[in-house]
Amino acid sequence: MPTITATTPRVTPPLRRTLILMVVLVADILDLLDATITNIAAPSISAGLSGGQGLIQWAGASYSLTLGVLLVVGGRLGDRFGRRRMFLIGLIGFTVASAACGLAFGPMMFIVSRLLQGTFGALLIPQGFGLLLAAYSKEEVGKAFSAFGPVMGVAAVGGPILAGFVIQADLFGLGWRPMFLINIVIGLLTVALALTVLPQDAGERSVVIDGVGAGLLGVAMLGLLGGLIQGSSSGWGAMPFASLGLGVIGAFLFVWRQRVAKAPIITPSLLKNRGFASGLLMGVLYFAAVSGVTYTVSLFLQSVLHYDAFRASLGLAPVAIGLIIASIAGAVVMARLGRTLVLIGLLLTLAGTAWLGVLVHLAGAGVGLWSLTTPLVVIGLGMGACFGTIFSFALGDVDPHETGSASGSLNAVQQLSNAGGSAAITTVFFAGSGAASIGGMSASVAVVGAIVLLCCLLVPLLPRTARPQEH
Repeated sequence: MPTITATTPRVTPPLRRTLILMVVLVADILDLLDATITNIAAPSISAGLSGGQGLIQWAGASYSLTLGVLLVVGGRLGDRFGRRRMFLIGLIGFTVASAACGLAFGPMMFIVSRLLQGTFGALLIPQGFGLLLAAYSKEEVGKAFSAFGPVMGVAAVGGPILAGFVIQADLFGLGWRPMFLINIVIGLLTVALALTVLPQDAGERSVVIDGVGAGLLGVAMLGLLGGLIQGSSSGWGAMPFASLGLGVIGAFLFVWRQRVAKAPIITPSLLKNRGFASGLLMGVLYFAAVSGVTYTVSLFLQSVLHYDAFRASLGLAPVAIGLIIASIAGAVVMARLGRTLVLIGLLLTLAGTAWLGVLVHLAGAGVGLWSLTTPLVVIGLGMGACFGTIFSFALGDVDPHETGSASGSLNAVQQLSNAGGSAAITTVFFAGSGAASIGGMSASVAVVGAIVLLCCLLVPLLPRTARPQEH
């Protein structure tokens, strides 16, 4: 997240403020849609590009990987060189990378294009809040931020459904490709508007950026994810273990770098804070678990139950609906319940996961979509109660001067957990037979349940109260 410096706000005309808000919202919608559409589209993309199981696993993980690795760096680049400049570079790059995804002629081109999407997304997304704070007065900025919840909720529900519809419609015989090609039109229109309305800012050249730390984190994550995916798709030979070893070495070097860097991605003193460290660990585990379970449910619906993409997208909709309901309710009761709200969310996730596992075990391939709806809603309710609240409580005891660094680190960790979770849980899903199966789904659900149960044990280590939210 960018560091917001105190400046005297300039008076921005109402129409221009609204257009700036629209530009930032469109950028965030593009990010969320492209992060979620592969939950449904991965099997179709893999089939169209003859990518096999490996491409199914990389399709979702690759975007979150580079987004998470570079998110904090992207915010600091905006601080140093100007948020308007970084926003435009990110948006133009994201649009070009989207076109490359839609025009990909093979698995490698698609994966590289998704990595580039995440890279430019990391330049784009952190600038939005700073741009709004520069355009809106302190009294009005809350109203602007309030638009994000409903819009992002609709995008979270609509992304997988849109992906399913596009694949089912097979527009112009292009299959899944229009999901990415439409970003060309949206991106170019948004660039034109952004050039007109975004405020100029010079940035601060004294801001320090730890490119070495980001590089080591990238090596660590690429090595670990590459080893997991290659091992589960091609067999556990020498290369997967070498890749995992490289990832471990990269992780150790990254930790060392954080201790000596002038502007580390994760401030070392934060890890000495018990509440923050516990929340960070819980976030790593929880977001990996729920990212993995939603991805494997999509694969189960399409590869085992043989639903088409559109029907599978409707099957995942209950998760998003439950998430939205619990997010709204959680914001109302968080101050009253304290960290108990996190425990409630974890127990709901655990209950929904256990329910799902029992249904799959008993009914197998005969399980119906309607019977899956209730446990998926319960999982979504658990996710809604935990999303945001885990990190809000993790920040509860953080010193005010470290809040910016801490929140940026947590956002990056969430993206990396999404990447790692989808790769790790799908590795379990495909284990044994090397193909989607009832046994693979049962094993995946069991692993997710065990991870969530471990998260429950961390709740007493969280601060009792959350940091008050400004927005």
